[in-house]
Amino acid sequence: MPAILSRVAPRINYVGSRLMASAARLETVPREEIHKEYDRKKTFYHKDLEIQLASPSQLKTKPLDPTKLKFGHTYADYMMTCDWDAETGWHHPKIEPIAELKIHPGAKVLHYASELFEGMKAYRGVDNKIRMFRPEMNMARMKRTAIRAALPDFDSEEMISVLTEMLRLDQEWVPNSDVCSLYMRPTLIGTDPTLGVAVSTEAKMFVITGPVGAYYSTGFQPVSLLADSRFIRAFPGGVGAYKMGCNYAPTIWVGKEAASKNCQQVLWLYGENEDLTEVGTMNIFLFWKNEEGEMELITPPLHRGLILPGVTRDSVLQLGREWGEYKVTERTLNMEEVKKALSEKRLYEMFGAGTACVVSPVGKILYHNKVTDEYEELQIPTMASKYGVMQKFYNTINDIQVREYGRIIKDGWMRDI
Repeated sequence: MPAILSRVAPRINYVGSRLMASAARLETVPREEIHKEYDRKKTFYHKDLEIQLASPSQLKTKPLDPTKLKFGHTYADYMMTCDWDAETGWHHPKIEPIAELKIHPGAKVLHYASELFEGMKAYRGVDNKIRMFRPEMNMARMKRTAIRAALPDFDSEEMISVLTEMLRLDQEWVPNSDVCSLYMRPTLIGTDPTLGVAVSTEAKMFVITGPVGAYYSTGFQPVSLLADSRFIRAFPGGVGAYKMGCNYAPTIWVGKEAASKNCQQVLWLYGENEDLTEVGTMNIFLFWKNEEGEMELITPPLHRGLILPGVTRDSVLQLGREWGEYKVTERTLNMEEVKKALSEKRLYEMFGAGTACVVSPVGKILYHNKVTDEYEELQIPTMASKYGVMQKFYNTINDIQVREYGRIIKDGWMRDI
């Protein structure tokens, strides 16, 4: 049996050209427990998984140098799909060779943005084992977003089990590199082919994956940000705290404006006080000496619903608090505070944090002064900082994910496949 299937075989049976999860596994579970737990109105199940293997002609050539890959331009061999309808609930999940989706032109997703997605990664450790980074957090966020989008709920662990099978099939696509990984994009869309703003009675879950190198073309170099409070990403009571496609499409034009001013990303501000919220598609962090003279790592809070609760954000906050080397704070901060700290030479580092890049240093802010209606250049000394706070976060998280697994282990953060 091919090596790529050797780890899958104990869990599946051959059925023609397809592979189906073995019903034999259920024989160890009392029948009353099966009846109690098996409810396709609530979730799809790993035990129902169907796998269609790719033919030799469908298997694509792996990239020779994954470090040169553009983010999101290359895909692995397999995809996962699972349909849902209001009457039946979830259908059987399927893993099959990646292909185009067939969708009705009247589908809700195409007209009313009935859609959500996640971004997560799998890594190949120095021990050659493949692991996912904190997948339960991605699934928890995806479930919250599904509820807010009026799309069907599902069980996190069932989804992670299906993702694990995908990774076993596509394991050769997981790069052997400390700067590359396999990006995973679970997506849920409303497919009900009826016009009218209403709850979708049909939906489709699908997952695509692909190897990725560095997220930014500049690599691990400081980025420049456009900060202009005339452009708003999210507002209280909206969906800024959820990973929906409708949050991203309106930001693309602003990103083009930023690029025209030689900025790589946008620092999103909110309100009359120009509160900092996010940077591009990342959470924002500052390391400074606060006005009380304390060394502090600070990031905006989640309670107003303006900010996506990032997995990397949570990881940075946890590590910072465990180290106990400085104060760690979640509170609202604004551009006036940033400018004041810079003028008093108390702002040492600023960086974004997110799945795609782990951390990304900020070197400059092009700030639109709403009083003078002019732009000001604010130089951020992140790369010159003697404290190396951002670099320590990058090294530590990367060590946990890839480079030195076994030396730095965070219980529960890595999920073996």
